[in-house]
Amino acid sequence: MTNDMPERPTPVLARTRRIPLATGAVLIGGAIGFAGIYGIGGLKHASTGDPACRAAVDTAQRLAPLAHGEVAALTMATTPLQLPDLAFEDADGKPKKLSDWRGKTVLVNLWATWCVPCRKEMPALDGLQTKLSGPNFEVVAINIDTRDPDKPKNFLKDAKLTRLGYFSDKNAKVFQDLKAIGRALGMPTSVLVDGRGCEIATISGPAEWDSDDAIKLIKAAVSPAAARL
Repeated sequence: MTNDMPERPTPVLARTRRIPLATGAVLIGGAIGFAGIYGIGGLKHASTGDPACRAAVDTAQRLAPLAHGEVAALTMATTPLQLPDLAFEDADGKPKKLSDWRGKTVLVNLWATWCVPCRKEMPALDGLQTKLSGPNFEVVAINIDTRDPDKPKNFLKDAKLTRLGYFSDKNAKVFQDLKAIGRALGMPTSVLVDGRGCEIATISGPAEWDSDDAIKLIKAAVSPAAARL
């Protein structure tokens, strides 16, 4: 299912316990001038590996049995991959980079208000941040609206999503940077990244991130002992 930009304003959607995969990922076009494709298991993988990221592939293999139910669409890393040092801004307009989270497992999420599946997914991301954020884990949700900068802030406020930090890239370059390495094929896109900035897993499309399935997988990514719980 696709969704062309911009969207007409819609009321804040009520939270549901399951985000239907039938919604698909939203194709990106119009103001940011590129497109994506949603397909489970359709992510491209780098042909060469980064030796510094071999531990992330080991983590991915360890987590693979937990990628079921609400997070079954996750594609686990099979080749060591260092992510680009994504650049964006915080709520105050100050520059941030992915490397600012070195040493911490991070779920990087790209979202936009014109993306219907993105809006549906945001409460679950806020719930995940509420349950697991701390010294070892954080959700870094980056908005890529390119027009009205107040619209995404107002969406989060109206939906009472208060635990997520606000990050944005009005040029949507973060999407292009991930697309260039085959890790952003549609919207929303999420990448689970280890403390060295290496890919553990990627999903193109929504997931119920505060479900029991997702919580168990994220806990195991942060702490190997949690995989046995």
